[in-house]
Amino acid sequence: MIDPPGGPLYLIPFVIAFLLGYLAGSIPFGLILTRAAGAGDVRKIGSGNIGATNVLRTGRKGLALATLVADLLKGGLPTLAAHLWLGPDIAVIVGLGTVVGHCFPVWLRFRGGKGVATAAGVVLALTPLAAPVLVVIFAVILRTTRFVSLASIIAAAAAPVTAWLLGAPQPAELYVALAIIIIAKHHENIARLIKGRENRFELSGKG
Repeated sequence: MIDPPGGPLYLIPFVIAFLLGYLAGSIPFGLILTRAAGAGDVRKIGSGNIGATNVLRTGRKGLALATLVADLLKGGLPTLAAHLWLGPDIAVIVGLGTVVGHCFPVWLRFRGGKGVATAAGVVLALTPLAAPVLVVIFAVILRTTRFVSLASIIAAAAAPVTAWLLGAPQPAELYVALAIIIIAKHHENIARLIKGRENRFELSGKG
């Protein structure tokens, strides 16, 4: 992704960029929003995940949507700002940091979400033309199987290929790393899918 031309001092801006991205990504909006809305601790509901899918299990669709948007923005806005002001090299590091921060937030003892929405925000910021393609892939898999986990895994795996086909090799390299993180975070879902025990997605609950 990066081709450092100099010594260790050259890496300092990238380390700072990663840490700033990490801090932005580590904000646990799912937990914050559910507590603020009086819906309790989302970590004690369903899968215990802090992402939008598990927030939906509180029965609050509006709360789940707010979590989804917040997680998208915490990946997309820092990455976009870095891209516009500091260039693509810094942007990919910030984007990586936001997803790592969401998945392994220091505030929650490194037990965070699965990174899908935050990674989607990064994709939207760096390769906006890839985003609708991946949304379609996600939607088709979800509609066909009703497994959010499977749709997330396949969309994550398709991201680097899509970016590469669109002529964006540097983001494609980043998306390989993000796909590895996302798939690794879904290891329990993968085991349940293999055993036929994964829960299917049902859109229910109040607004």
